[in-house]
Amino acid sequence: MTQQEFAQLLARFSDAATRGDGKAFSACFTEEAVYHDYIYGPHKGREAIADMLENLFHRDATDYHWQMFDPVCNGQTAYAWSLSRFTSTVPEFQGRKVVIDGMSRFRLENGLIAEYWESVNGGVAMVQLGVSAPRIERVLLKWASWLKDRDVVRRYLAGK
Repeated sequence: MTQQEFAQLLARFSDAATRGDGKAFSACFTEEAVYHDYIYGPHKGREAIADMLENLFHRDATDYHWQMFDPVCNGQTAYAWSLSRFTSTVPEFQGRKVVIDGMSRFRLENGLIAEYWESVNGGVAMVQLGVSAPRIERVLLKWASWLKDRDVVRRYLAGK
């Protein structure tokens, strides 16, 4: 995939995410793609990815907008910086406005996303929502555990 083709894919990806169009969003992915979301966890396959967008992202937020910047692609791996914003519809955090700064990593196959990972400072998002400090700590401890449990991280920590 060329740099320009990746930028076009990101434009479709972001537009579909913003509109809450699960079908158009999942069409940016291969049939067996995996979307690793930092809140909702992994979702495998187009149907699960479409469901995540429509019935999790857009269930829990209104005024959702996601934009990618500075895409970089080497053909098989790509990265982009992003900003997203939303207003929470979760009853506990109803009406709270959030902005998220993130980095996304893409594994590409045949012009589509085969695997997606994101890295965001979820603590900043939780503070904007008004999540209590003890609850933030529990979530961050869980995320740290997930990180350390990944095979690639174990190998890295073992010096391999």
